[in-house]
Amino acid sequence: MVSREHPSWLTQKIPDFSVFPRIKGLLDTVSLHTVCEAAQCPNQGECFACGTATLLIMGTICTRNCTFCAISKGHPLPLDPNEPQHVSRAVTSLGLKHVVITSVTRDDLPDCGAGHFARTVAAIRQGNPGVTIEVLIPDFQGNVGLLNMVVESSPDVIGHNVETVPSLYPDVRPKADYDRSLAILRAVKARNQNIVTKSGFMLGLGERHDQVLPVMKDLRSAGCDCLTIGHYLSPSPQHHRVMRYITPSEFQEYRLTGEEMGFGFVASAPFVRSSFKAEEMYRSIAAKQRTDSNNFREFTVDQLSSRMG
Repeated sequence: MVSREHPSWLTQKIPDFSVFPRIKGLLDTVSLHTVCEAAQCPNQGECFACGTATLLIMGTICTRNCTFCAISKGHPLPLDPNEPQHVSRAVTSLGLKHVVITSVTRDDLPDCGAGHFARTVAAIRQGNPGVTIEVLIPDFQGNVGLLNMVVESSPDVIGHNVETVPSLYPDVRPKADYDRSLAILRAVKARNQNIVTKSGFMLGLGERHDQVLPVMKDLRSAGCDCLTIGHYLSPSPQHHRVMRYITPSEFQEYRLTGEEMGFGFVASAPFVRSSFKAEEMYRSIAAKQRTDSNNFREFTVDQLSSRMG
């Protein structure tokens, strides 16, 4: 049964619109977009107020047809070869210490945009020494050679979201593959142990509790360091509906379970998104990795289910 009543605790405060012109002005001067706006992120007011934003490269039109996402679908425009330099200048203008770069999925490109990611990381490094760089990447159709282009550019964090439980992929992510997404995370760690890996998923799409725990365990077994869990909010009546509202206490239980599994950092709350407070997450996990290189504890699904009640 579809849940339609919007709970009071799933209401975000009105953002400080006075900060929007400054951030927008800086980005417009170099023809850049943010996923904050394109994906209708509920946290953009808070993040913009802090002078942070997640930059969206390779356009605003995606070649995939995920039913949860507000980003436009269709036929993207050609890449802007100057975009990596534009991103580097934006990082300088915003005074960022930690930058998050993501993209639409570009299955239309021969390299799925992997080279553009690598060039963007290189441009940021050249123009902004000392800035830590996080990239949130698509699956590059599972091509490890393309993934290596990004890994070899040496970002500090590589994120790739599984988004939901495997059984919902046909409805929610029809052009994606759960095992392929896990393989991407696993391949990053196999090629560079020093890169922090990150993934996340949404709740409220119709998943069952007993389907969530195996996803968490799969991610940890793939070497995923950081986990984000947030509440799905339907962008429009044409998108996938919210099937059930997940309470804050349930998010708290998932956070505690994730920490027991050995994730270095778990953010689990209704308004958590994959890049929300990304710098705080990176600094925390980097500090922990310096003191503990092996924090994984083995749990069976039955044990985890018992713990969660």
